[in-house]
Amino acid sequence: MQNKKIYKMTKKISRRKFIKDTAILTSAGCLMSDTLTAKPRRENLTEARYYEKLENSQIRCLLCPRKCVVADKQRGYCEVRENRDGTYYTLVHSRPCTAHIDPIEKKPLFHFLPGSLAFSIATVGCNVDCKFCQNWQISQVRPEEIESLDMPPERVAELARSNGCPTIAYTYTEPTIFTEYMYDCAAAGHGRGVRSVMISNGYINKQPMTDLCGVLDAVKIDLKAFTEKFYRELVGGELKPVMDTLLTLKKNGIWFEIVYLMIPTHNDDPDELKQMCQWIVSELGRDVPIHFTRFYPQYRLKNLPPTPISTLVRAREIALEAGINFSYVGNIPGHEGENTYCPHCGATVIKRIGYSISENKIKDGKCSACDKQIPGVWN
Repeated sequence: MQNKKIYKMTKKISRRKFIKDTAILTSAGCLMSDTLTAKPRRENLTEARYYEKLENSQIRCLLCPRKCVVADKQRGYCEVRENRDGTYYTLVHSRPCTAHIDPIEKKPLFHFLPGSLAFSIATVGCNVDCKFCQNWQISQVRPEEIESLDMPPERVAELARSNGCPTIAYTYTEPTIFTEYMYDCAAAGHGRGVRSVMISNGYINKQPMTDLCGVLDAVKIDLKAFTEKFYRELVGGELKPVMDTLLTLKKNGIWFEIVYLMIPTHNDDPDELKQMCQWIVSELGRDVPIHFTRFYPQYRLKNLPPTPISTLVRAREIALEAGINFSYVGNIPGHEGENTYCPHCGATVIKRIGYSISENKIKDGKCSACDKQIPGVWN
């Protein structure tokens, strides 16, 4: 079994604070429902779908590239899967620790139902340990350390539909570690006309990702850098499996977008960016959107300043020069780099201010100025 350092919160979250922090919210930030409240965690065992049994009641997890070998009564690296007498279980199925309603642009997905809302859920846990994690309070803890909501897949799908959300988003933590729950929610959502998007680090094996492509409608991948050194030192993972995941998404024809969080002195080298963009063009295609987003110091990487805006602008230019048609800057509300431009005529087809759409000139998936198709999911 691989060990993972758990950085616990300095004090236990009170029931009142947890309910306040994890209440279902509207986009305006108002309480939407008083029927969903945090409950003391009850055990909710569901057998995992990707593992093999070994001798002496051991198992090998086949979900992510770590391929943890887990002894009886032990857990894998992600801390949310446990071996019990040679059977591997997920401990978080139907037990999200948070649920909100967000603009789809927050994920960010810019070419998928712009201006719509996503019913967003997450469980605890992650299969990497990024030093710059935004949600470490829930990604780096065990299920029993945080209260959770009781929300089976059918309930998730119904809540999304009844609250005007055309999409369920699996986000905040790493959805790979709750793959079974995500798959079941996505299937339940499709039965009610609700789509699903996975907001992921891409650290997942080929077969689980291929299976998920059968029920998901879009994926956002955090490509955290383009060197193994960065992944080894700041993420606790590897680059190559993430590249393989992007190739799997391309092969399966699912819509996907890439986010690249630019961290000063760590992954902002222009030559590295050029190599990455050239790989994207040659292996994934010119129409895959890439978002260069601004870093703010947090978690265990507080010794750096926020990313200079000039660095983000230059990264966007590098991507455009490499031939990527849709290159964006993120976390800079109001910047022209948030907008979508037609690659054929240059017209502004979607104008954004932060997570809001101020203008949308895409009609039937086409630029209203030149009638050329704009890649994405628009209807």
